[in-house]
Amino acid sequence: MDAPKDDQNVVTIDVHAAKNLLNSSDYRYLDVRSVEEFNKSHVENAYNVPYMFITEAGRVKNPEFVEQVAAICKNEDHLIVACNSGGRSLRASVDLLDSGFKHVVNMGGGYSAWVDAGFAGDKPPEELKTSCKIRR
Repeated sequence: MDAPKDDQNVVTIDVHAAKNLLNSSDYRYLDVRSVEEFNKSHVENAYNVPYMFITEAGRVKNPEFVEQVAAICKNEDHLIVACNSGGRSLRASVDLLDSGFKHVVNMGGGYSAWVDAGFAGDKPPEELKTSCKIRR
């Protein structure tokens, strides 16, 4: 396996490039926000595997994240990884690349940027976005 990756090895694309990839290729959208965030609003046909959980002790990384993704995606699948603002998805992308996934890109700005770009439909952005932002 290659040397461990860090966030400098992750390709980050903007929401317009992500939308184009989703519309014109075999990319899958992997939403790593919490189930609560995902259920509020999400990209059509997205998969949801939370990267972090909020517990009484604070935020903790999902210890089964890579295994849960591997249960629904193959290492050769093309994945666009996104969260709410880009921090969790960047770390999730690093973990996926480290574990052997070959075609992973991070969506910069996250779902908030997707909503701001007008891609989430015609509901007001404040109804679609979450205020919870987990930063690096």
